[in-house]
Amino acid sequence: MLLTYDSPKGRVGGWIVEAEAYMGQKDSAAHAFKGRRTASNEPLYGPPGTVYIYSIHGRYLLDVAAQEKDVPQGILIRAIQPTIGEGIMLTNRKKPGVSLTNGPGKLMEAFGIADKKMNFEIFGDGRLKIDKQQRKMPATIASSNRIGVANQGDWATKPLRYFVKGNPYVSGIRKRDVDQTHFGWR
Repeated sequence: MLLTYDSPKGRVGGWIVEAEAYMGQKDSAAHAFKGRRTASNEPLYGPPGTVYIYSIHGRYLLDVAAQEKDVPQGILIRAIQPTIGEGIMLTNRKKPGVSLTNGPGKLMEAFGIADKKMNFEIFGDGRLKIDKQQRKMPATIASSNRIGVANQGDWATKPLRYFVKGNPYVSGIRKRDVDQTHFGWR
């Protein structure tokens, strides 16, 4: 699917190539683990498609609520393959090539999003959109354990990270695993 953002500098976006699922109250890596509900994570409790932006280690990350209202499960959008507004993204991030958007903080920096003002908006109703009509078919969708949750017990090893196998914009991909011909697309 195509993720786009109508930034003050112009439209930016690309194909979503990596995402992680967070399973809410039962998931020790989730912000809503054991029913934790705060002003900060309240967007996760919103209806499906609610924007949830949060900050970790000084970087902003983008989540979308994935279940019905009051069921705090979300999807972290980790990486995109840029297709729209690459010049704008490069101006924002100043890192060419795959380093432009191959991680959740890098993606937000490339988009020029550095605050939580869009929290509670619904994807498609505001400046952030996920276009489900425009699709590019991966040859293979692979899964693995999530990144950065190694200290979360059994949840650290659950295969809840999904990515386009062979796409160079997937975070942490080894060069030998990159599909140089098709970037993992059919």
